[in-house]
Amino acid sequence: MNDETRQQVIEMINSSPGWVREMGVRILTATPDEVTCEWLVEEKHLQSYGIVHGGVHCGVVETLASIGAAVVAWPRAQRVVGLENSTSFLRAVRAGKLHGKATPVTRGRTTQVWEAWIRDEEERLVAQGRVRLLCVDNDRVPGGAPP
Repeated sequence: MNDETRQQVIEMINSSPGWVREMGVRILTATPDEVTCEWLVEEKHLQSYGIVHGGVHCGVVETLASIGAAVVAWPRAQRVVGLENSTSFLRAVRAGKLHGKATPVTRGRTTQVWEAWIRDEEERLVAQGRVRLLCVDNDRVPGGAPP
């Protein structure tokens, strides 16, 4: 995947309907070595105690890892599906801008593992996670053939 194609993928993700856009997450970079994003904490991100909901952190970690794994799998005529997400919440956040970064641990032919970190504006670690993904050949239907 060349730089122009990667940029088109980033623009498509940022403008497409779905979780990323609804959460206000903006993907900044997407390469086989790193995926980054940023977002401004808003009321929709908060749980009842007024801090960012852990599910938001899990979603960002999964999103970054999935995009990175997809960038690796795409030239191999594969797509990826998440198998496992383990995210730790390290610092409560009530407001401000957060940014995330994911890098690969392993980019195997059948599975990939990516790690991600979410930091606040002062570069303090807010959440950290690891996602394991399955690489599926494009001609395979995940979960078997449809009914």
